[in-house]
Amino acid sequence: MMTPWSASSAGECQRCCSDEGGVAVVKAGRLRRLLNWYVPFLFAGVRVETVADDYRYARAALHARWFNRNYVGTHFGGSLYAMTDPFFMIMVMENLGKDYLVWDRRAEVEYVKPGRGKVSVEFRVDESDLRKIREATAEGEKYEHWFGCELRDQAGEVVARVRKQVYVRLKPRNRQGE
Repeated sequence: MMTPWSASSAGECQRCCSDEGGVAVVKAGRLRRLLNWYVPFLFAGVRVETVADDYRYARAALHARWFNRNYVGTHFGGSLYAMTDPFFMIMVMENLGKDYLVWDRRAEVEYVKPGRGKVSVEFRVDESDLRKIREATAEGEKYEHWFGCELRDQAGEVVARVRKQVYVRLKPRNRQGE
C-alpha cells in the first residue's frame, strides 16, 4: 500500500510530489491534505492546520466533539496523543532525505489538565536538531533523538506535554565500511 509520503517510482505523482534523487517526496501542502483524510486523524477529530514547505514546522488541532470525548466529557487522552504521533518522524525524514532510516521509537505523555474545546499543538525541527542527528549518524551509528511539544487549550494553558524519540540511522548502502 502506498503511503502519502512515498511513491513506487520517481515522478509517479508529479502534481503533488517533487523528484529528489530518484525518490518522490510529497509536497507539504499535499501531505497536510492527505493527513486530514488519514483515518486515525479523521475519526479522532484531528485537523492538520499547517505543514511548512521546508518541513520544519507543523500545527495540528483537536476540536471537542461528541465522538472524541471521554466518560467525563473532556478530550480522550488517546486522541490527544494521536494528534502528535507522525509529525516528528515525517519532519525529520523529509529534512534528512533518502539516505536515512527514520522511525518513531518511543513516546512519553504527561497529561497536565483536562482538555476542553479546541486543543492545538505545534511541532518544530530546528537546524541544530538536524545537525546533531547528522553528526551522530555520520559513521553509520544509530541515534535516538528526543523532541518535545506542548498541547495547549484556547487560553494557551498546557493540557499535555509529549516527548517523542525518533530513531535515525544511515541506510546500509550509505554506511562506511559496509
